[in-house]
Amino acid sequence: MATPRKEQSTNTENLQTLAQACDVNEVLLQIALRWKMQILYCIAEDVSQFSTLKKMFPTLSDQVLSKRLKELKEEALVVTEDIENTIPPQIRYSPTAKGKELLKIILDLHHWGLKWKITGNDYCQLNVVSGKL
Repeated sequence: MATPRKEQSTNTENLQTLAQACDVNEVLLQIALRWKMQILYCIAEDVSQFSTLKKMFPTLSDQVLSKRLKELKEEALVVTEDIENTIPPQIRYSPTAKGKELLKIILDLHHWGLKWKITGNDYCQLNVVSGKL
């Protein structure tokens, strides 16, 4: 996941306090990692191989992409399937039911953010026309 934190740091203590106060904070921290939801969204839209994901996000390093895919798999948000008769061997990623359910929530949050976009101290209500992340 993210870079390990010092166990005695103020930031670590704050994260522990927030996690104890409300499980939502831990969930938000887990899904908020850079690139994670964008990768899951692309997989759900059938961009399902490492090479095609890499083309979608050319500034994303191979190391970070591999790490995020591993996290998504460990969290049961995606599954992998070997593509037969490919040399070198290739893998296809697919969202699980859990991953699809999370994406629905993320898209709802996205629409809410568009509707109530904060500009300075003002709240602006916008018409939501796109379902894209």
